[in-house]
Amino acid sequence: MLQNATWIEARDLLLSLAKPVEEETVALDHCAGRVLAFDLLAAEDVPRFDRSAYDGYAFRAEDVREASKEHPVTLRITETIPAGQVGRFPVEEGQAAHLMTGAKIPAGADCVINFERTALTEETVTLFQPLRPGDNIVKRGEDVAAGALLAPAGTVIDAGLAGTLAAQGISGVWVRRRPVIGLISTGSEVVEADQEQPEGKIRNANRATFTALLAKEGCLVRYLGLAGDEVGEISRLISEGLKECDAVILTGGVSVGDWDVTPAAMEQAGADILLRGVRMKPGMACAYGLAEGKLVLGLSGNPASSLTNFCACALPALRKLCGRKDILPAFIRASLVRGFKKKSPSDRFLRGRLELGDGTVRFAASSDQGNVVLSSTIGCDAFALIPAGSGPVEPGTILDGFVL
Repeated sequence: MLQNATWIEARDLLLSLAKPVEEETVALDHCAGRVLAFDLLAAEDVPRFDRSAYDGYAFRAEDVREASKEHPVTLRITETIPAGQVGRFPVEEGQAAHLMTGAKIPAGADCVINFERTALTEETVTLFQPLRPGDNIVKRGEDVAAGALLAPAGTVIDAGLAGTLAAQGISGVWVRRRPVIGLISTGSEVVEADQEQPEGKIRNANRATFTALLAKEGCLVRYLGLAGDEVGEISRLISEGLKECDAVILTGGVSVGDWDVTPAAMEQAGADILLRGVRMKPGMACAYGLAEGKLVLGLSGNPASSLTNFCACALPALRKLCGRKDILPAFIRASLVRGFKKKSPSDRFLRGRLELGDGTVRFAASSDQGNVVLSSTIGCDAFALIPAGSGPVEPGTILDGFVL
């Protein structure tokens, strides 16, 4: 068992144990935010034919090679082609077809001019400039060529990919199913948010915090219950979670006090404890285990501590479980807006927000970085890292960090 590992050692350990969940198919209308299970290759060209970029006229570039304001060229209009229909006649010398945006280019034509640049009668169109073959034509396969890689496995489906799937005629998508994460709260001092709050009790903020975070990451959350500080009760909830969930997360009871019984409960439920404690602040107290091939993550009961530990150490493993290819967060370097006065004997994560301006990236740390100050995570979109052994850091210091 590892003890007091670095956060990177802890992260890599969990990553080595996580395996993507199985595949399933979903309807195109329900694919947003889901993770592609396989590489997606284009089956056909998009568009499937050369089409007009404008409402205008299609003709042969050769016919207007000498056109100018002084010597305009007049072509005879043979037909009108609405979008979605096919022209009846090939375009021959001295002719033009009137067509709408998106309409298929008729045979014989090799360029298009928008109608605003012409002079018209009911039967003719006059041009005052030459065009080249291909002008104002959206070529077959210009958007997507058949056989091209549209997106690799592990891509989170966004609006652009959903539209591209539709353009390929794909109505059902192979994705990873959403992992089910069991969530357990511990502590005899905790009551649920909708319950009375007797003197000395605290409301269960961790349940809502992790339910929201896990849902944002594409997981399904199954709340397994609130246990007190009894090994047997916590163990029972873990065992229930292992039957129906892909991983189990617990908050509370992972420090070294008399009532910190979560690690013992994890072992009683059959988990091998792999790691106790991480050299980071906040979030040092934790216990990571593995049971039946599933991660069991014991985190601090302090909201900001548990959230920081999870984002730095465990979130990449959960993303791997989801089947995502971008399992590691995007790393950044940013200038600290406000200084931090405390020393940092171990790696310290500051939570805050990124500010973009003047061509630079700045990190505005939340004003209160206390372990129990959950409100400091509101709007938090990044963490900045003060390396172990650092003294107070001044405004303008460049720090490494990562984006949530």
